[in-house]
Amino acid sequence: MSSVRRCSRTACGRPAVATLTYVYADSTAVLGPLATYAEPHCYDLCAEHAERLTAPRGWDVVRLAGDTGPLRRSSDDLEALANAVREAARPQERTPRQGPPPEGESGRRGHLRVLRSPES
Repeated sequence: MSSVRRCSRTACGRPAVATLTYVYADSTAVLGPLATYAEPHCYDLCAEHAERLTAPRGWDVVRLAGDTGPLRRSSDDLEALANAVREAARPQERTPRQGPPPEGESGRRGHLRVLRSPES
């Protein structure tokens, strides 16, 4: 099995170079560089079909410029990713709550509220 993704157009076997995505809420077709992996609601297009792409009447076409060469990750990208993961894992400082808790609430734990049980 070939690892090269092919154009999504019927009867076209050329290699894909761009990915087409429809944004229905904005009546926009977005054509950008080939996505890193195939998605079910996107269409991969060869150079010829990407160049000739037209959108339905009333729709806009947004063409995102992209590299035609292979994707190369730099050490800066990996470092930025590692820093983002470290930042997300760092415990957040909590600010003490001012005043008593709201009626019926005995405290908080993270995003959860601890409620008092009704006294019968």
